[in-house]
Amino acid sequence: MKKQTINYTSDIAFTPAIKALQEEYGSRKAYARMEQKRGWANELTPPIIDFVEKRDSFYMGTANQQGHPYIQHRGGAPGFLKVLDPKTLAFADFSGNQQYISIGNLSENQRAFMFLMDYPSRTRVKIWGEAHVEFKDKALMESLAVDSYSANVERAIIFKIKAVDVNCPQHIVQRYTSEEIDQMIAPLKERITELENELNKLK
Repeated sequence: MKKQTINYTSDIAFTPAIKALQEEYGSRKAYARMEQKRGWANELTPPIIDFVEKRDSFYMGTANQQGHPYIQHRGGAPGFLKVLDPKTLAFADFSGNQQYISIGNLSENQRAFMFLMDYPSRTRVKIWGEAHVEFKDKALMESLAVDSYSANVERAIIFKIKAVDVNCPQHIVQRYTSEEIDQMIAPLKERITELENELNKLK
């Protein structure tokens, strides 16, 4: 793959071809101001670390040497995606369907992408970087194990962060897990029980 010159953090996504399209459709000036003032972060800030540590799933994108992309869903108990430091994420890789597409892609092209979504707060975080697969560091692999999941850790995936962008909430539809819904309606259930008890006393 052709090596790209990086002047701004967002250049990892805004290639010359994309900047040309931004110019054509009128958004380049706004993004140029963003680049020159604050730009995208190249590491996780404390609020984003908190966001990452609460996720129970994310999507990881990789591509093979020919450039063919692949997206894989990863899920687990909140906190299964570990923040090793502001520039490094890691997670345990367990036995799955044994297609090995993600780790095969990473063996020849370490460029990777993570997409994290929180539907209730309508927040999405995009993270660009490079990832590699760790087979030998047993201590690291075990440190990434998930307490509530009994499968053996076969390998670890270490993700080095290059750029971070938090998107606007437009068009994100709020969705909730069954556990979140149970928490939301628990006070209503308690109140219904109280009212039913009061009615029974009046009978």
